Amino acid sequence: MKSMMLFVLAGCLTAAVDARADDADFLRSFQGSFAGSGTLKVSANAPTVNISCTFKSGATSTSLWLDGKCRGLILMTRDISADLKAKGAGYTGVYIGSRTGPAQLNGRRSGNALNLGIRWAKEVNGDRKAQLTVEKTSGDGMRLTVTDTDPKTGKTMVTSRIDLKRT
Repeated sequence: MKSMMLFVLAGCLTAAVDARADDADFLRSFQGSFAGSGTLKVSANAPTVNISCTFKSGATSTSLWLDGKCRGLILMTRDISADLKAKGAGYTGVYIGSRTGPAQLNGRRSGNALNLGIRWAKEVNGDRKAQLTVEKTSGDGMRLTVTDTDPKTGKTMVTSRIDLKRT
């Protein structure tokens, strides 16, 4: 019985190490310089604006950072960054780029994406919650998508979506 428990424990530890190694490779796949375009809505009632963006990113086996700039129309430029750290089976971090101030990130990996809850510094669209998905779309691509709840309809809406390719 004791040897069976040791065998089961060893199997669990091996699976945990394999999962963390898989996450390390996944995080490192986001490293590099990226450029692309997308759309942005600063609030539920605001018009959608086309944007172009550039990002640099780096990763370790337990962290990912993104640092970029997006431009829309002639007058709008916004610096955007995210800094994520692996914590247990999930990820925590900070997102900077909202007009409300730094936002807290918390979530998990699901397949080829990090699904992160956002807690804004102040209310946006009637509450302080939204979702950020950082998705690997190909060997050289990623997509950043922020979704929120429309306060009028209660339906989920995309407030920003940026498709990036490695440069």
